[in-house]
Amino acid sequence: MNMTMQTDQIITDWQPHFPSLWGNHSLALSHRLAASPLFSDDALARLIDKSPREAYHVNYSQKTPGNPPKRREGEIKGLSGKDVLDVVKNGNIWVNLTAPASVDPAYGELLDSLYAEFEERVPGFRSYKRNLTILISSPNVSVKYHSDVPGQSLWQVRGTKKVYVYPASRPFISQPALEKLILGQLRETDMPYEGWYDDYAEVHMLEAGKMLHWPLNGPHRVVNENMLNVSFTTEHWTDELRKHYAVNYANGFLRSKLGLNKLSQQVTGASYLAKLGLAGLVKFTPLNPQKKKVYTVDFQVDPSAPEGVRDIEGYSFSK
Repeated sequence: MNMTMQTDQIITDWQPHFPSLWGNHSLALSHRLAASPLFSDDALARLIDKSPREAYHVNYSQKTPGNPPKRREGEIKGLSGKDVLDVVKNGNIWVNLTAPASVDPAYGELLDSLYAEFEERVPGFRSYKRNLTILISSPNVSVKYHSDVPGQSLWQVRGTKKVYVYPASRPFISQPALEKLILGQLRETDMPYEGWYDDYAEVHMLEAGKMLHWPLNGPHRVVNENMLNVSFTTEHWTDELRKHYAVNYANGFLRSKLGLNKLSQQVTGASYLAKLGLAGLVKFTPLNPQKKKVYTVDFQVDPSAPEGVRDIEGYSFSK
């Protein structure tokens, strides 16, 4: 059956050969969510109003002469959701709502519908530990080169952004860097990047109504066009992805604690089973090197300030 003819599906241009590409190659698809009321100004303002401190991030990229932009963490204390949206439209910030489903179950229902669709269409694909994060960002904002640990997709709802996707292999992502990322010893946006990497990137213009899925741990960066952008990411785990996670977790522990360098990333055989046991032993004992992430908040979103940002005395929180 040609699935492109189904009118009740969120993805509108699915083709019979796409399952062979899923997870192995970047896949750009069209979807019906650009007109969804879940992403209107009113709906987003309500989400911002109801999201507790631990369920959002506000970031600002401070341009410092002679240095890469510094990513800063902020707060929206005392502002309404509408006020925050107005600043995003005219400023230089982006807001990540990390748990919209806990505020409004409709976003959880959307997430389940998306994955039900992919699981129906991709033979053998079964996902769990899913999450949806909404990204609301100012015109021309850019997100630094980074990689994500779970399976990841980016869904564009409003505006247009340019997405650079790089090969998930050396030199674009090294085995030690991936291990540090998984162990929490390296933040996603602190991965090494060189300008010439762009010569080897896939470049996608992601317009409203498009989404992009790329291979596991694929490095990428994002540049907004000159308009407000609203998008969301989905992330998931599968049994296969967990195998890769366990191997890289164990490898990172062996590299940092024992100085081992020649470490296989295979997810079959005796060495995999040994690493699976080691990862389980380390992760759930005091040997676990992973720590809570600490965020230092040093600005307040302020509609009257340049770029919508006012410096405040810094404080930290962890999650």
